[in-house]
Amino acid sequence: MTKTPYSSTTSPDVRSQLQTCLKELRLTNIRERFEEAARQAAQESAGYDSYLLDLVERECEVRRHRRIERVLRESHLPLEKTLDTFDRGRLSPKVVQQLSLLEQGFFLDKQENVVAFGNPGTGKTHLLCGLAQKLVRQGRRIWFSPCALLVQKLLIAKRDLALAPFLTKLNRFEAILIDDIGYVQHNREEMEVLFTLLAERYERGSVMVTSNLAFSQWDKIFKDPMTTGAAIDRVVHHSVILELNISSYRMEQAQKRRESALLAQCQEQDRTTTATSPEERLKAEHTSSGSDDSGRA
Repeated sequence: MTKTPYSSTTSPDVRSQLQTCLKELRLTNIRERFEEAARQAAQESAGYDSYLLDLVERECEVRRHRRIERVLRESHLPLEKTLDTFDRGRLSPKVVQQLSLLEQGFFLDKQENVVAFGNPGTGKTHLLCGLAQKLVRQGRRIWFSPCALLVQKLLIAKRDLALAPFLTKLNRFEAILIDDIGYVQHNREEMEVLFTLLAERYERGSVMVTSNLAFSQWDKIFKDPMTTGAAIDRVVHHSVILELNISSYRMEQAQKRRESALLAQCQEQDRTTTATSPEERLKAEHTSSGSDDSGRA
């Protein structure tokens, strides 16, 4: 079947009508480039369907890019924390395997939770933020907040009798990433709104949590044993546990900086010694010896 070549000859009236219609339909990218694409299609003797497909594909690509940028802004994720800048070599083989599965995003479809445990400085926040950012760039919607800030927002919403609408707003996100739960001790009112959030998300949306407290210590967060048990039950059920039993990344980097500074200092001393001529060293030793003799006199 012979395809019909596209002709770029378009009357001013048709061009004007196209501009108006495309503007009304908010097809911005097509409106900006349909004439250039028409000339290119005519030069290549492309068919009408190829010309149209090229325009639509580019429009979709631009819209996907804009949507991802918008969702990234909404996520409040620290964009400098990516999986590309995370040292996976520090992780155990088990966690590396778990991370590979989590990157596929299936846990979001199943409303499963992800909990990363580890001492301060082990990279919990970096790991989950990097994972979340990768998923957002795949088109997923995830919202990030430090636990202390989230609790304050929940309290304000409760005070203003707007807790239910606030929770409904959060339900738009496939996952909520709560950073450093347990790092700051909460009073009873703060604990209650945090539990309300976890109960609201249960089997409705995923929760991603970083904590330096094992589940056995969550009574420090929720105070009441019954509430603690109920909170753990809702988080653990349908969850993936990442145990980062590794040394502090920040302490390792600080040690490396100290070692580098010491090495640089030693190298500078060696260069200074090498740059001094034998005559200058002999003169310096003679001057020092003369000073000692003068002192003894």
